Amino acid sequence: MGTTTPPRTLAEALRARGDESLAGLLRARPDLLNPVPNDITQLATRAGTRASVVRALEHLDRFALQTAEALAVAPDPAPYGTLLSLLTGDGLDDGDQRDDAGAAITTALPGALATLREQALVWGEDDRLRLVRTARELLVPSPQHPSPTGLGPTVAEATAGMSPGRLQEILTATGLPATHDPVSAVAALAALFTDRTRMAELLDTAPAEALSVLDRLVWGPPYGEVTPNPTPPVKWLRDRGLLLPVSTRTVVLPREAALHLRAGRAHRVPEPVPPAVAAAATRDPQAVDRAAAGQAFTALSTVEELLKLWNGGGPAILRAGGLSVRELKRTANALDVTEPIAAFWVELAYGAGLLASDGEPEERYAPTPASDEWLDLSAEDRWTHLAAAWLAATRTPGLVGGQDAKGRALSALGPELDRSAAPDVRRRVLALFAELPPGTAPDAETLLRRLRWERPLRGAATPEASTEGTDLRSRLALWTLNEAELLGITGRGALSAQARALLDEGPDAAAALLAPLVPEPLDHVLLQADLTAVAPGPLERPLAETLSVLADVESKGGATVYRFTPGSVRRALDAGQAAADLHAFLAAHSRTPVPQPLSYLIDDVARRHGHLRIGSASAYVRCDDEAVLNEILADRRSTGLRLRRLAPTVLASQADPGSLLEALRDMGYAPAAESAEGDVLITRAGARRTPPRTPPVPVPEGPPVPDATLLGAAVRAIRAGDTAATVIRKDTSEDPSSTRPPGSLPRTTSAETLATVQAAAMTGSAVWIGYVNADGAASQRVIAPVRVEGGFVTAYDHTADEVRTYPLHRITGVAELAEDGKG
Repeated sequence: MGTTTPPRTLAEALRARGDESLAGLLRARPDLLNPVPNDITQLATRAGTRASVVRALEHLDRFALQTAEALAVAPDPAPYGTLLSLLTGDGLDDGDQRDDAGAAITTALPGALATLREQALVWGEDDRLRLVRTARELLVPSPQHPSPTGLGPTVAEATAGMSPGRLQEILTATGLPATHDPVSAVAALAALFTDRTRMAELLDTAPAEALSVLDRLVWGPPYGEVTPNPTPPVKWLRDRGLLLPVSTRTVVLPREAALHLRAGRAHRVPEPVPPAVAAAATRDPQAVDRAAAGQAFTALSTVEELLKLWNGGGPAILRAGGLSVRELKRTANALDVTEPIAAFWVELAYGAGLLASDGEPEERYAPTPASDEWLDLSAEDRWTHLAAAWLAATRTPGLVGGQDAKGRALSALGPELDRSAAPDVRRRVLALFAELPPGTAPDAETLLRRLRWERPLRGAATPEASTEGTDLRSRLALWTLNEAELLGITGRGALSAQARALLDEGPDAAAALLAPLVPEPLDHVLLQADLTAVAPGPLERPLAETLSVLADVESKGGATVYRFTPGSVRRALDAGQAAADLHAFLAAHSRTPVPQPLSYLIDDVARRHGHLRIGSASAYVRCDDEAVLNEILADRRSTGLRLRRLAPTVLASQADPGSLLEALRDMGYAPAAESAEGDVLITRAGARRTPPRTPPVPVPEGPPVPDATLLGAAVRAIRAGDTAATVIRKDTSEDPSSTRPPGSLPRTTSAETLATVQAAAMTGSAVWIGYVNADGAASQRVIAPVRVEGGFVTAYDHTADEVRTYPLHRITGVAELAEDGKG
């Protein structure tokens, strides 16, 4: 094909492209690389498959999609001028199309057309633009799938199968010359509808009611229902072909007539320029950073509390997977948040690899070993870990509480929460935030409008879209706004500096900016006389862990208030602490003197702690003080324990040791459990961990975008395969003795194959071979043999662009290549 010859097929158009252009196609449509096409023809075939075209259409912006839709209703092929007029109009309307809008379309159209060409949806020169046939089928109008433009079929399509007599009646009613040739009749009617002057004269004679009917159909849908006895306005339109029958009860406004009424425009409102994202408020950037850092610290505290809550083994896993509604509500109460927010924190910890199933027969959720490593990190590094996991996660906690396609409830941590579009939407929303000046909070409605322009609703492009898909991206965007604020990505509605650094430079840069804004952990508390301790900020981890055992959290906020109670002090003593240890701990970590009431509380509980001893008989109680045991026996509340005296200092019970221990504590005693050897048992909060687990892998939205190395190798392989497929070979099929069909793989005997490749190795020439691999797949290749020995031929494979070794017994045949391009 000469350089000036226009391409006749998509394959020829792709073959004429440069390597960089082919790489751009594969980058824009990575699904074409799986697997790498053998040659250009296979690439073109794959680029025209329905699934691939649907995926490509879904990734177009609004104006590129409108350009493709205009081409779908334009003649095939269409000159550039025709396409432009379908988008701008013919300029003969009443002035609805402003000059600046037409100029914007004229400016933006080359870019949109370049996008369609790059993605192999459009090919051909500007004077013969062709939309890929599959895309035209998806976008072309039909009763089952009306065109997104609202245009109906052409006159020729709508009158297919119409009787010549009926065509003659339409011509007569419109004043056109009679003809008995149906093709000429259809052409004459179409010419009338596309003639501005004659069409205007025809409509001038129409009744006002008929024009009202056309107004309802002109911008779509172009189909309408009629009765067996239509009204006079409808009959007037039907008699003149302005409404053509589709069925006995359905009529359609033909495309040519609709374009006249639209002043030549395919779309009512072309959108060549993306809508701007408006600012809702402008705030001090430093205040935004501080607010985001405060929320980031709250996020860390919440996740730490969740891990602590499930530290000894979390809730059980439903049979279908996920967290039950009751357990989610319990978790929300413990975290003091609403259930949707609790679902977000649970999913975030799960997505970051901090929570997982323990894999036991009765499965429960529990922290992973990675959670201990995460807790040892600095606050800023813990935050970047969570933020990076959130950005990449395809799990969508906003769906929790909804229903799947079968009407089943979607539960937190359940298997049906992955949405592959989530990471792309999150990053695009934050990128739009980043385009605004620092400290600027965007208006949510204009942000959603911009997202819809960049990725139009799937239902506008293809009939394959699901109900959820038509608004899922908008819902994902709204969830992103809320989740970004919860996580501290944004502060007071604006993107923080640390989040900008995370998006542009990576976790290290974000951590460096966040570190000065996060409060340093404190090593002290303030003890008060009302048996409380105030932590004026975050505490160092060892201090916080010990204090959480010794006291109960009463309130949270900028300062955390802990309250000391007999039960909390007993909990510390059960964990192995002595009264002296507790006094020393409080004195070492309090900036205020230890209040006397707190010292008395510790000493009083410690004096009574372990005075009673409980072991397993079923269970027993022993005490050196007989009066205490007499008091227990006389107490009505001990009736259910079925106690009996075994000795002056020992009581036996039918209850198990744990129940007996709790019952006596409820009665106001402070018993201690003991082992079979009589030693006091130390009970610390158990730390249950899952086996090592990897975080859930995000579900990708289609194949990943290939890197430059893979693209380069793929382009070379396709070029080499195309060379092998199109090279001119010596064809022996014209020989009467040959039984090989023209164009099939060569077939030669083993001796002929060996002799030919040996000769090629000696002369350094290339040959064409047929080859069957170990899986039985046949292919054709162009190779330059280098060495032939031991039943193998080592050659440079032009198809794969590398040196390979082939077993001779797998070569079906060999043929020499033609010289000087002649076969």
